[in-house]
Amino acid sequence: MDDNLKQIKTEVYDRCALNISDFTFELESREYDACRFMLNGKHVISRSAKITPKKVGQFVTFWKRYNDGPIEPFMDDDQIDFFVVSVRSDLGFGQFVFPKSILIKKGIISTKTKDGKRAFRVYPNWDIPTSKQAYSTQQ
Repeated sequence: MDDNLKQIKTEVYDRCALNISDFTFELESREYDACRFMLNGKHVISRSAKITPKKVGQFVTFWKRYNDGPIEPFMDDDQIDFFVVSVRSDLGFGQFVFPKSILIKKGIISTKTKDGKRAFRVYPNWDIPTSKQAYSTQQ
């Protein structure tokens, strides 16, 4: 378990009686601390977001790959209940918790009629977005 998730577990999950089980690291996206686990019986995919040098916010990947095939977005029938994204900077630390239904609604998870995304940006409350789209995403 990466340091971000360990801290969230200690400071939040344990205090709220949220129990991690079936923890596995994902071989790909290691630079994003990619892992999967069950949290009180719910399927969770977890990543740590990255600060990029030229844009406000933090970048995170959210894709899968079958065997040696190309990467592709997650699908609405994939076994996911939540996607959690840990964020950290000199200004703060926290975690975004996205229910699957919101990821579908926002076009991040693919459906039969719409392709999803393989990555996106998150904007912690300590970031000050400079574009309308980034501001809207932060809200």
